Amino acid sequence: MALAALDWGIILLFFVGLIAIAIWASKSASKSAANFFVSGRSMPWWLLGVSMVATTFSADTPNLVTDMVRQNGVSSNWMWWAFLFTGMLTVFVYAKLWNRSKVLTDLEFYEIRYSGNAAAFLRGFRAIYLGGFFNIMVIASVSLALIKISAVMIGWPAERTLVLAAIIVVFYSALGGLRSILFTDFYQFSIAMAGAFGAAYFVVNSPDVGGLTAMLEHPAVIPKLSFFPDLQNTELLIAIFIIPLAVQWWSVWYPGAEPGGGGYIAQRMLSAKNEKNAMGATLLFNFFHYALRPWPWILVALGSMIVFPDIASMQNAFPNVDPGIIRNDFAYPAMLSRYLPVGFLGLVVASLIAAFMSTTASQLNWGSSYLVNDFYARFINKTASEKQKVMAGRLSTIILMFFAVLFALVLKNALQAFNILLQIGAGTGLIYILRWFWWRINVWTEITGMVSSFLIAIGFMLYENQFALADGSISLFGTLFSATSWGSIKIVSGVLLTSVLWISVTFLTPPVDDKTLLNFYKKIKPGGFGWKKLILRAKLEGHSTEKELDLKWDVPTGILCMILGSIAVYGVLFATGYFIYSNWLWGSIFSAISLISSFALFKSWGKLTTQ
Repeated sequence: MALAALDWGIILLFFVGLIAIAIWASKSASKSAANFFVSGRSMPWWLLGVSMVATTFSADTPNLVTDMVRQNGVSSNWMWWAFLFTGMLTVFVYAKLWNRSKVLTDLEFYEIRYSGNAAAFLRGFRAIYLGGFFNIMVIASVSLALIKISAVMIGWPAERTLVLAAIIVVFYSALGGLRSILFTDFYQFSIAMAGAFGAAYFVVNSPDVGGLTAMLEHPAVIPKLSFFPDLQNTELLIAIFIIPLAVQWWSVWYPGAEPGGGGYIAQRMLSAKNEKNAMGATLLFNFFHYALRPWPWILVALGSMIVFPDIASMQNAFPNVDPGIIRNDFAYPAMLSRYLPVGFLGLVVASLIAAFMSTTASQLNWGSSYLVNDFYARFINKTASEKQKVMAGRLSTIILMFFAVLFALVLKNALQAFNILLQIGAGTGLIYILRWFWWRINVWTEITGMVSSFLIAIGFMLYENQFALADGSISLFGTLFSATSWGSIKIVSGVLLTSVLWISVTFLTPPVDDKTLLNFYKKIKPGGFGWKKLILRAKLEGHSTEKELDLKWDVPTGILCMILGSIAVYGVLFATGYFIYSNWLWGSIFSAISLISSFALFKSWGKLTTQ
């Protein structure tokens, strides 16, 4: 569907507004690295929360959800819904701890929690590993989605799309740093959500889909509607429900859902003006991310099952698009291009571009903060001025985007990148949860977890290349496993092997010295029995007063709040779904569950210690 003049006008207006906000918000960015990377630590909770959710609402997210729903139904979203527990744990346990640390990046944490050359090495290596390699992969995945959107809705080739998008996003993210990104995120998220809800309305009510009731009663859609996988389909039940809820949420490091907080989520928490704003921002993010956003994408995905029942039907409908990029995730932009009216099509294209830019700009600033603060200023130029750090940040932003564009041309679908990232982070999550509350975790624990999870993931990939069959199944010790079962085997095996290795290394290597641990304990005030041995030694040796060492441990209250918050958000998510399905009884039940949980949550929240 060709864009009309009105559509192009709306898109142009979007860019004018974007650049205007970026320039307005960029005035203080050049003053210091703190202004460029954490916006002077003065941001309110609502702006930070919206920025978090805007960052996770990338151009590939609707495509990823569409891919999941088309293959295994609505219930397959548990692969990412399960990360709500991680998010809520961050809200009520880790947000205030990060804010107390007052570090510029979460990698700076390593040299206040650990000591010596090994801690410095870990900080520098993670800066390159996460700020470079991981960051490029995430941006490439988002860029791939933009390629597919552009191919369908604008008719542009991949190279033109990526070059133009890269120039614009690099311009405003390098210009104004995090402050510019926060305000443009708010602007872009508003447009993105309007586009998502409007797109779902027009798609569901299109003649080919026939309205909500007709869609939900269609034979191709009915098997996809359940919120939970079929109990009799053991393979799928384990892969998309049991493993995410029992293992994945606490054991797997994934960008935006890091156990214990981290990445650009930590960057936002570090930018908050106090602990309460850090917690409020993260709570708002989790509510929007899990309860507000999924259903518009799910509805478009379900409608696509009627219009495009398989990949071949999409290839026939779009003969001028490279067949190599037409997978199940292609159905989302394909549906939008077919059913959106003139004018609104321009708004939706602008909203998807906004989703791409908000995510990419945040990833660039976050990755650049690692490369500058934790590598360049720490190891290359220790006497770098604030002006030099800002300049280095702008240069690294350009370099990261360049390599992400190159990698985007190699990927084929969003689910591919999602699975790669999950596997590489398998088994490391528990380290990031425990390191705040157990004195015995040391720098070798982290190095072992990081290296072993990466090597195990590479080993699985090499094995797949050698033993994969034409139908996607894998031969393992003479037994054939389907792609779904193989995915479960990889995640569980990766978690187990990595965990055994890092736990063994933890006890085989010496702990961090008492002075470093005691300074960390006084600064962060984590409390808890995991520090008991250190506290006893410090008391016996008279290093600190009783008041400094005997701290209230409110983690049990935080965990209670985490559970209540998760129930409240899941209640809203499922109530919305049941109301869409016209199941008023279960919709009302889940609404009541959400209200009761929310009331109990706010009663318990006041008991948490904040500063």
